[in-house]
Amino acid sequence: MINQEDEDPRDSVFAIMWDCHGLEAVARVPNPADTTFALLRGTEPPRAPNIMHWSMRARYNNQRHYEIYVITAQPGITEDDIRDMFQADPQTAANTIRRIGHKHYSDRQEPNRTVIT
Repeated sequence: MINQEDEDPRDSVFAIMWDCHGLEAVARVPNPADTTFALLRGTEPPRAPNIMHWSMRARYNNQRHYEIYVITAQPGITEDDIRDMFQADPQTAANTIRRIGHKHYSDRQEPNRTVIT
């Protein structure tokens, strides 16, 4: 059994992107220590998600109302768990990510509000 106190929270960081049609991408953000040690060993470091590319895609397709968030999940959560969460209940998944995550980009469509004067 894994002791959750021994796990590094940087191992549970994910970048998540969705639009009005659903989840488009979820990727684990590698722990910087893993990258450093891979470079010192002379091996290929883990690849980070290309959030700049995601942001550009979102800006040029603003009719799809993209949202990009970075979250720190509970230890043991995987990319598949996040995909399953969006598959089971997309609205609750999006609301949860908005609540616990850090917004990188949002073109979220807000309902029209009428102003009463």
